Amino acid sequence: MSVENGIGASVRRKEDQRFITGNGRYLDDMNKVGQAYGYFLRSPHAFAKINNIDLTAAKAAPGVVDIFTGADMAADGIGGLICGWGITSKDGSPHNAPPHNSMAVDAVRHVGDQVAFVIAETLQQAKDAAELIEVDYETMTPVTNIAKALAPGAPQIHEEAPGNLCYDWELGDKAAVDSAFSNAAHVSKIDLVNNRLSPNPMEPRAALGEFDPGSGELTLYTTSQNPHVARLIMSAFLGIAPENKLRVVAPDVGGGFGSKIFVYAEETTTIWAARKINRPVKWTADRSEAFLTDAHGRDHVTHAELATDNDGKILAFRVSTQANMGAYLSTFASAVPTYLYGTLLSGQYKIPNIYVEVQAGFTNTTPVDAYRGAGRPEATYVVERMMDTAARDLGMDPTEFRLKNFIQPDAYPYETPVIMTYDSGDYPLSMNSAKEMIDYDGFAARKAESEAKGKLRGIGCAAYIEACGIAPSAAVGSLGAGVGLWESAEVRFNPTGSVTVFTGSHSHGQGHETTFAQLIADKLGVPIDSVEVVHGDTSKVPFGMGTYGSRSLAVGGSAISKAVDKIVEKSKKIAAHLMEASVEDIEHEHGVFSVAGTDKKMTMGEIAFAAYVPHNYPADLEPGMAENAFYDPLNFTFPAGTHIAEVEIDPNTGEVEIVDWVASDDFGNIINPMIVDGQVHGGVAQGVGQALLEGVIYDDESGQLLTGSYMDYCMPRADDLPNFRVSTTNTPCPSNPLGVKGCGEAGAIAAPAALMNAIVNAIGKDIDMPATSEKVWRAINSN
Repeated sequence: MSVENGIGASVRRKEDQRFITGNGRYLDDMNKVGQAYGYFLRSPHAFAKINNIDLTAAKAAPGVVDIFTGADMAADGIGGLICGWGITSKDGSPHNAPPHNSMAVDAVRHVGDQVAFVIAETLQQAKDAAELIEVDYETMTPVTNIAKALAPGAPQIHEEAPGNLCYDWELGDKAAVDSAFSNAAHVSKIDLVNNRLSPNPMEPRAALGEFDPGSGELTLYTTSQNPHVARLIMSAFLGIAPENKLRVVAPDVGGGFGSKIFVYAEETTTIWAARKINRPVKWTADRSEAFLTDAHGRDHVTHAELATDNDGKILAFRVSTQANMGAYLSTFASAVPTYLYGTLLSGQYKIPNIYVEVQAGFTNTTPVDAYRGAGRPEATYVVERMMDTAARDLGMDPTEFRLKNFIQPDAYPYETPVIMTYDSGDYPLSMNSAKEMIDYDGFAARKAESEAKGKLRGIGCAAYIEACGIAPSAAVGSLGAGVGLWESAEVRFNPTGSVTVFTGSHSHGQGHETTFAQLIADKLGVPIDSVEVVHGDTSKVPFGMGTYGSRSLAVGGSAISKAVDKIVEKSKKIAAHLMEASVEDIEHEHGVFSVAGTDKKMTMGEIAFAAYVPHNYPADLEPGMAENAFYDPLNFTFPAGTHIAEVEIDPNTGEVEIVDWVASDDFGNIINPMIVDGQVHGGVAQGVGQALLEGVIYDDESGQLLTGSYMDYCMPRADDLPNFRVSTTNTPCPSNPLGVKGCGEAGAIAAPAALMNAIVNAIGKDIDMPATSEKVWRAINSN
């Protein structure tokens, strides 16, 4: 029996009604009585000492309430921002983590670094006053390029990080890899740059702080992907307020892509300032501030080598990467180029020996942290560009080379040489499905047609895998994580049969209010419109770890499922009592409880009502119908699949047109196919943006951001994208009760490698992202 709008139904998103009618509740829609406005004076220099800050004229400006500096916060005992993941270098030393104050105290280390916080009656008055602040800067030589920052003699950015080194990390058996290379018949090599990206969510970051002197409670409204973690860090490490006196609320959030996971200086300063002036304070970033201060993504420089035998079997893989951390360590920055990157370098392949080393360093640039995929896109880009290079060197078709080296469906659980244990998958099925969808065998004829028109045509694939869920806690704890990565949920029936779900996950565009309601509808038979999903308020929902890493359904949904299981078990006891049967004889399906072998049955709504009006009720059972659960997974989940891109290039202009795109993804069981398709489409769009258009650029000499607006930072538009054709295969995940794997990052992981492989296939030369028309034209016309 299936349930209307239950698991597997393409239900239109419930939340979209308020979003598309302008009734969303975003942070900038919120205002408080007596509210003042905050504005940050930011450094115009990439690297400079602060000799003095003169606030005299600014404090006398019209409308100014107060102005604060980093020295004021330090005097108040406010701690610095933290990095929540410890990394150990090759020599056994912990990573270098220099101080990261919410506002600069002794020096500024990137353009946009916070220098002072001006609070005024209006935003314009705050901006005007900021222009009157006199700062005596002593400029120093900046360094923005990671290779130059780690080179001998580079400007020293932090005393606490000699040579600008954050860590020098390794994973794998170097001796075994070196031995395999010495005996290899073929060695293929590639050098790659994974370009720096700006996240650009539709809604810029914002914060609204409020202090209640009567209760001593602080409330921070903020654009966060994980409000409980923000509260924990602000309480335990920054000393903003005791945890029981600090409430964090994330209302509707207009996109995040990882950039709103972290605890930022602006929200910390805003909530602290609200208490200092005893008035609500609101800060909203403009787009220029977002470019300067939202944590960037990617920025890797990599050399990779692959060893194969005469039959094209992979023997070993070694990778050396330099990763740019920016000026300071962001909340989870240290984990991205290590345990979210190196552990995925086996890809979908049976590679007996792998060794990776990563040098992470500081530069005078915006901090770098997780951006959609977080380490997994970087790993897939290295692996899949390497696979095409090796196939080309061996004279093999790239898809056949991959098929020859795939882990086979009967090999699970499969333990890679880089920690991970894959639990399920059928990689040949996804590859062959994608090849059939795009008519791979007919490519030669299409290429000839393009040549007849004076065009170049190329085809490229990416067989990706990712680790999602970012759990279990014991595993990530052993690798340096500072928190557990379980998730929580409460499922509460109201007496009339409607349901409220409280989840520690947070939605910023993923459709949780629909998919979580579908779980309840399917398992408990409650109409989907009678299910309310509550998230984002630490005073309402149980402590949870938030949303990132495609963990919401696999971990958060599983917590809901566990709470539902408790509801069902309690309901069986009530049903048995009311229908005068033994509990063992009660059967349950989609919210209907029946006595085996009879026509006696009760609905979930009837049982919930009986639990709240317990006139005829089991004597040993508590009344009410609400259960909570905490779920800590047994393993990561491992979505995988194959994307194939086909391009046509005009050699006279270098313009790249994507003429076809297919995807065959394995996400395990799927709750809402329509939402999954949308996630894949959005992810591919972001991946296409990275491959063709996007790239953060700093001036080498001044350290100035040259791509600080949409005039200079090119985002993908509708006419840059093809009509995606997507399909799914299904090997259910055995590691969680729903059998789901996650889908939110897959497109962004697969797309850059697939598209760049297609471009290289067309022009016959390696180039780096972004493959702009000029860069492609120059490559075509170079010797």
